[in-house]
Formats: sequence, structure tokens, C-alpha cells
Amino acid sequence: MKKAFTLIELMISIVILSIIMLFLYKAYSGLNKSNVLLKEKSDILVKEQLVKKTIYLDITTALNNSIKIIKQDAHTDVLFLQTAHSLHKRINPYVAYILKEKQLYRLESFKKFTNYPLDTTSNFVVDKLSKADSFRVYKSQTKAKHTYLVALLSNKKDKILLKIHALNEK
Repeated sequence: MKKAFTLIELMISIVILSIIMLFLYKAYSGLNKSNVLLKEKSDILVKEQLVKKTIYLDITTALNNSIKIIKQDAHTDVLFLQTAHSLHKRINPYVAYILKEKQLYRLESFKKFTNYPLDTTSNFVVDKLSKADSFRVYKSQTKAKHTYLVALLSNKKDKILLKIHALNEK
């Protein structure tokens, strides 16, 4: 009666174990690749949601008919407003949205923005919000006069469309 494994039995078990380890490694590698892809996609979605939230809060909390839309060209508007929403802990800051070199910027200041291009003596904080090819703001011409449509397009396929009602406007 033999109590040991033969050399062939050991080699067969090592080959079977190697095949199992190969499949496990491929599955683990595929899982890592999908996790990286998922993280990239979720980061894009989180950034997009942050842009939407910022624009939405700025316009909904705009103060006393302060929203001013300046048309630059067929794809670009400049938006000036005073809002109760601040990213930099200011009380009722003045905010400007400007599209420059395919980048949407949000400017926040203590002083009112009056015209574009901005005065060189202006003092403000700049936040890069999103890459964009087009930034348009439309004011409603119907009964809901304080409703705005914001269209932010990037890469000719990614679109952010927001219909926002300014709560504090009269």
C-alpha cells in the first residue's frame, strides 16, 4: 500500500493549480481595469453634478433682479448676478460666469460686475468650473419671467441643460 504521491500526480496538480491561478489573475486584472474606468466615469459625473449645483444655487438665490445676460456671440454669453450663494463664504457676493478659451469660469467678488471685458482693477476669486465649447443663458419671455434656461455644451456631445426659476426676483 503506497502512502505517497507519484511525480506525475504532483505535476498534474501543479498544472491544474497554475491554470486556476492564471484565470484568477486574469479576473483580478479585469476587475482592476473596470474599477479604474468606473472611477474615471464617476469623477466626471461628480464634477458635472457640482457644476449643475453651483449654477443652480447661484441663479435660484439671485437677489432682486440682479441677473444680467450679455451676449458675446452665437455660442457665448456672459452672466452677471448677485446671489446669496457663495463658494468662498462671502455674504451676497457678485458672481460672473465667463467662457474663455473653452473653459467656463465662475468669478466671485465683493464689488458689482458692470461690463465685459472686466475692469483691470477688479478684485475677485476665480474658480474653473468646466471645459465647455458653448455657454448660453436664456431668459423666459412667457408668464414665468424669472425662469432661465442654461445650456452648457462641451465636446459637441456632452450637454448640461438646466431650467431654473430665480426665487428672489420680483
